[in-house]
Amino acid sequence: MTETIQIGKTEVYSTPLGLGTNAVGGHNLFPNLNDEIGKEIVRTALTNGITLLDTAFAYGMGRSEELIGEVLKDFDRSKVVIATKAAHDPAKAGSYNNTPEFLTRSVEEALKRLQTDYIDIFYIHFPDEATPKNEATAALQKLKEAGKIRAIGVSNFSLDQIKEANQDGYVDIVEDEYSLIHREAEHELLPYLRENQISFVPYFPLASGLLTGKYESSVTFSPEDLRSKKPDFQGERFKAIIEKVSHLKLIAADYNASVAEIVLAWYIKNPFVDVVIPGAKKPEQVINNAKALEVHLTTEDYQRIDRLFS
Repeated sequence: MTETIQIGKTEVYSTPLGLGTNAVGGHNLFPNLNDEIGKEIVRTALTNGITLLDTAFAYGMGRSEELIGEVLKDFDRSKVVIATKAAHDPAKAGSYNNTPEFLTRSVEEALKRLQTDYIDIFYIHFPDEATPKNEATAALQKLKEAGKIRAIGVSNFSLDQIKEANQDGYVDIVEDEYSLIHREAEHELLPYLRENQISFVPYFPLASGLLTGKYESSVTFSPEDLRSKKPDFQGERFKAIIEKVSHLKLIAADYNASVAEIVLAWYIKNPFVDVVIPGAKKPEQVINNAKALEVHLTTEDYQRIDRLFS
């Protein structure tokens, strides 16, 4: 039986491994997505011990939520944790909006797309420039008290913005970038969250595939490939990351596991991480990611990986 993780101080409990669903209906993010495969990805997660689905309005401008809503009809809703997000305002050409009116409307519209009467975790996806963050979370608190959402989250907020949003203690969970190769959050953000009983969910845990062991240092990317623009995929930094990942292959062999499973198991054992949400473009990737729930790193191996990437 997989352990469950409490989200903040709420009554929401999740498996430590979730599914990021930006490739489920996220036609604006990835070319040539197939909605039927997207639904199969969600089904595969829910039948392989993954209970948290992390989506957002911005993934296909509501399409991801709609596909998840269609799949949910075949499952016990009480056993699924749905996390969604909003900030992109279609009425303002997709610019960020955190006003109470917009957030309230966004929750109501997401409920319809998901075909459910409550959302387990609702995040403000990105901060806007004008709205006081404590006013934004106060609006979500009203929706929480009304039973429409069960936990309040913020994503892509600076630490100062998180503190402002949490002025009245309303923030339950934070989602932000964090991985073995992007550990800046460890300096100030994660200690603050721990101190305030706020859960943390890292996105890009596999660093666009860099932490899966699928790349060799000799690989090159064409100028049209988005990866060629990312510092992690360039020059000496890319080679250094690949060198470190080669050491992970040796550890993975000891566990009869893939590199991705070992990396996900490292997050699951990390005391600052509550739920890790790797994405998937194929059902098979979900099955492979789910195997990480069965990988139990020794403290020694956890520390070896920690030192390797520190």
